[in-house]
Amino acid sequence: MKGGKTLLIIGMIVVVFGLIFHLQGQSIVGPESSFMYSNPEWITYGISMIIVGIIFSGIGIIVLKRT
Repeated sequence: MKGGKTLLIIGMIVVVFGLIFHLQGQSIVGPESSFMYSNPEWITYGISMIIVGIIFSGIGIIVLKRT
């Protein structure tokens, strides 16, 4: 089904962006001049995005398996 594949791809993209945000907040990735660098708020935002991305991916997998 088309919707399941779309949800899975969107979920994976959101997980990747959440991981990048999380790592920037922890001062692991990114330039030091970035407002996200070493900022604890972005650690929380990144974790939240990862959770949402996993939920989207899970729903996409469920939709794909139902067809």
